[in-house]
Amino acid sequence: MGKCTFKGGVHPFDGKEFSKDKPIKELFPEGDMVYPLSQHIGAPAVPVVAKGDYVLAGQLIAEAGGFVSANIHSSVSGTVKAIEPRTLATGGKCNSIVIENDGEFKEVEYVAKKLEELSRDEIRERIKAAGVVGMGGAGFPTNVKLTPKNPESIDYIIVNGAECEPYLTSDYRRMLEEPDKIVMGLKVALSLFDHAKGYIGIEDNKPEAIKIMQEAVSGEPNIEVKVLKTKYPQGGERSLIYATTGRSINSSMLPADAGCIVHNIDTIFSIYMAVIEGKPLTKRIITVTGDGVKEPGNFYVWLGMNYRQLLDAAGGPVGEPEKFISGGPMMGFAMYSLDVPVVKGSSSLLVFQKDEVSKAEESACIRCGRCGEACPSNLLPGRLADFASRNDEESFVAFDGMECVMCGSCSYVCPAKKPLTQQIKAMRSTVLANRRKK
Repeated sequence: MGKCTFKGGVHPFDGKEFSKDKPIKELFPEGDMVYPLSQHIGAPAVPVVAKGDYVLAGQLIAEAGGFVSANIHSSVSGTVKAIEPRTLATGGKCNSIVIENDGEFKEVEYVAKKLEELSRDEIRERIKAAGVVGMGGAGFPTNVKLTPKNPESIDYIIVNGAECEPYLTSDYRRMLEEPDKIVMGLKVALSLFDHAKGYIGIEDNKPEAIKIMQEAVSGEPNIEVKVLKTKYPQGGERSLIYATTGRSINSSMLPADAGCIVHNIDTIFSIYMAVIEGKPLTKRIITVTGDGVKEPGNFYVWLGMNYRQLLDAAGGPVGEPEKFISGGPMMGFAMYSLDVPVVKGSSSLLVFQKDEVSKAEESACIRCGRCGEACPSNLLPGRLADFASRNDEESFVAFDGMECVMCGSCSYVCPAKKPLTQQIKAMRSTVLANRRKK
């Protein structure tokens, strides 16, 4: 049977050999912990603690500020030192709760449950209470995603095990080391819908993960492992839905409109932890890798700890690295400082000795068409970037510029080294801002 895939895409150097064989290692934090109140899409969380309060690990410190929002819990025990603006990995600032870690990691008591003991409303409430959000980077509150307008129309819950971003291996290690908890998390999600089927999509460059997950689902009639062709952005929501189900969505649709719900591997694991073990989202796996670190690896990290500790855990830098990236090299963002906190959507720290992108010299477009061939949304990125450079909003929209998923494939293949994705992204932001004014 042919492997599931989509039209377009690229094949960048995957860089996974740096860390794919490194088992997950627990990394204990030191010093102050910082918890930004906006670690998710939607309204910021509202603090329920004050300066001077003593808190336990797992304790609620900020509650959801609206329907689309998420609770935040302390990952350590200690004293609230301040509630003040702190810098994030993106470079912006956000009001944050600062806790002085006492190093004792005293925890609240968790209430474990069996799936059959819980109603659907109770399952959703436990996920909401635990502050689970999409951990692939988007940060959409999971309880909201699992509460669609028409639950009877949901046919598939798709688990994104593609991990198509180069260098990242945290999801891969999770599948190798804790497959049963991933399957149980998916079973929890499936229990919310009457006839949904579960798909776990894994790229064919991860044969061990495919084998282990196939064994883990062998006794589950409603769950299947879908083998995906290795290609970027295979793990993108639209690409994954099309590859596994043949259904298509656009920018005006949600996956639920196509009968699908998509979750990241770590999100599904967090659903298991919240519903079955009763534990809130306070930790996640982060890959620290690249040619700029001495000992690349995968680390189980307390949320709120400093990125600089991640670099130290990986043996420190090799020489003086020129580039630090939070997330993958295709859709992540460059960091100007490592003195920022790990949040729910943090997936990796990439460290490179050379900044190849900044050294690239841009030249004139030669109309080769490679950007159009690579685009998974079947757009004409070169033309859209041209409209963006001339601030031609009308033409940009007419040529479906709002359908761009900002995957970076066009910039990657462009022989003229033009920043196509960045130009299109900026124009999309302008269009959305103008729409909000109307």
